Amino acid sequence: MESAVNSDDGQAIRPRLSDATLRDSAHMAGVEFGPQDAAVIADLLVKTGIELVEVGMISGPNSKDADLIEATHEAVGPERSMSLVVVRDRQQVATALDEAQRLGVHHIMYSIPTSEQHAMLKLGSASPRFLEALAKSAITQAKDRGFHVTFSGEDGARTPKERLVPYVTAGFAVGADRFRVAETVAYLSPWQMQDQIASLTEIDGSEIEIHSHNMLGMAVANSLAAVRAGAKWISATVGGIGERGGNAPLAELLMALRIVHGDDRFDLSHLTELSRVALRGAGLGTAFQSGPTSPNAFAYELPGQLTNPEAYETLPAELVGNSRELLVRTRLTPALVKWALKDSDLTVNVDEFTPWLITRQEETGRHLLDRDGIRKAAVDFQAI
Repeated sequence: MESAVNSDDGQAIRPRLSDATLRDSAHMAGVEFGPQDAAVIADLLVKTGIELVEVGMISGPNSKDADLIEATHEAVGPERSMSLVVVRDRQQVATALDEAQRLGVHHIMYSIPTSEQHAMLKLGSASPRFLEALAKSAITQAKDRGFHVTFSGEDGARTPKERLVPYVTAGFAVGADRFRVAETVAYLSPWQMQDQIASLTEIDGSEIEIHSHNMLGMAVANSLAAVRAGAKWISATVGGIGERGGNAPLAELLMALRIVHGDDRFDLSHLTELSRVALRGAGLGTAFQSGPTSPNAFAYELPGQLTNPEAYETLPAELVGNSRELLVRTRLTPALVKWALKDSDLTVNVDEFTPWLITRQEETGRHLLDRDGIRKAAVDFQAI
């Protein structure tokens, strides 16, 4: 095997890897892993050489992903696990951290929108000063409780340097351990990614991670470009499972590290089994096709993505002959139901229909629901 290719500063490219299969799947339409699959996937990831298994999303008490988090902790230990904590306001952060402590989480990753569009959409303010104050408060609260803290720039790839660099600097100044650039909307070429990451690795005390989406087919290339610019971590998923065309696929990434950069630290023998278990557990059949022509590329189960698609899509679905759709199993909300029933002739009490449909889903095996499926269920509900 050839010796490792070096980055521009002469350092060997040897990134540390985290895997977001058990977390990013929580955002992917219709994909819900059970605790048994989570335990097997986490175990195989660690055997492969992945340092951190990202699992679940915590926004407050009684997290829906509690069983996945606990199963992953039992399989590989909380020290090898990381859970996402949603950040919307200071009080919400406090209750989410209470839940994280209850679940025995050691590593958290804050999800904080940094682009003007996403910050206004999710926080109600695009002010950089407000964003920095919220991040510093959230990081300080977590560090005071003893958590290892990664804070994320959601839509960070589209966030201008003059907005992103001061935000990241402020986060490290109050004790954050790592910063993740989330290419939430695939946007950058590898050379643009390298330039974006270089501006962050120059920050004193910074440790940078890249999390790319694959709508442009460049998630692996962008991940390697980020490492070339000084990023220390790459976030990937098994089979590229994830929303909006998928994420950096783990097998392709590890193969690229092995072939292109001579990196033989990882045990690739588990990759086929990992893919088999993950694709089966995700209900995606025998293969998951990444990129913009996948049936899942423009499928959503979060109402904000359906009502504000322009905030999440690099290009509209119609441009590649695809279509936007709702796909959901049990994560039904009144907002999703309202979207599904919009422009139909059906009239139901959404607040009564939604819990009824959730119960029916649980009783009938959690089959995948699209817009037509929800409308047909509404007809059944009307007949009761």
